[in-house]
Amino acid sequence: MPFLTAAGRRIEYQQITGPATRPVMVFLHEGLGSVSMWRDFPARCAQRAGCPALIYSRYGYGQSDSLVAPRGPGYLHEEALGALPEILDQLEIERPVLFGHSDGASIALIHAGGAGRAVAGVVALAPHVFVEPEAIRGIAAARHAWETTPMREKLARFHCDVDSVFAGWYDIWTSPEFIAWNIEEFLPGIRCPVLAVQGEQDEYGTMAQLDRIEHGVKQVRQLRLKGCGHSPHRDQAEAVMEAVSKFVLFRPD
Repeated sequence: MPFLTAAGRRIEYQQITGPATRPVMVFLHEGLGSVSMWRDFPARCAQRAGCPALIYSRYGYGQSDSLVAPRGPGYLHEEALGALPEILDQLEIERPVLFGHSDGASIALIHAGGAGRAVAGVVALAPHVFVEPEAIRGIAAARHAWETTPMREKLARFHCDVDSVFAGWYDIWTSPEFIAWNIEEFLPGIRCPVLAVQGEQDEYGTMAQLDRIEHGVKQVRQLRLKGCGHSPHRDQAEAVMEAVSKFVLFRPD
């Protein structure tokens, strides 16, 4: 897998070819994710939508450079407004469709609303625009699983430094300074269409996240999925791909 340098860090990435006339779908992973943790979903989704794609592991994840210091409250902003623009420029990607899951969805929304760059669309799966009690409870349950189940061994297959991945995610999300974290200020600046997707059984958030997005963004479609948890692309892959393909094919300028 190739690497590039963004924000002074070595970043692994993967590209999927597709028609040059179609927007590139940029997949932004969750708080414990990586290129390999997406498995084959980006390839299937991009093919269904008829688009090329980019997938990369953010700093601290996958085979990208490991964390050397604790994350701060602005780490998602730094990714959205710093590292992501560098990556897009290096790979000559203009007007992408940003496909983000969880933390990745927050990054996509911040970038679309605050980077001052053209974005063709945002697909936000299980997005966080503010911190809910459900998120803290879900993270506490993940910590328990980390300590009592083979979760660490399973995640280690996808990361070169799995302990720093988990600590980097858990420590910042459960810190007192992160409770007030909120990105609603970026929503009115989003000029592209947004497809916001949430599972009704999401263990990290509620439909209030989609309602806040609906309130702040001009062009929003919602997809609320029954029998679906925090990972709609795994729990309801067919429904997500169908909605995304229709969304990407209809892109009003």
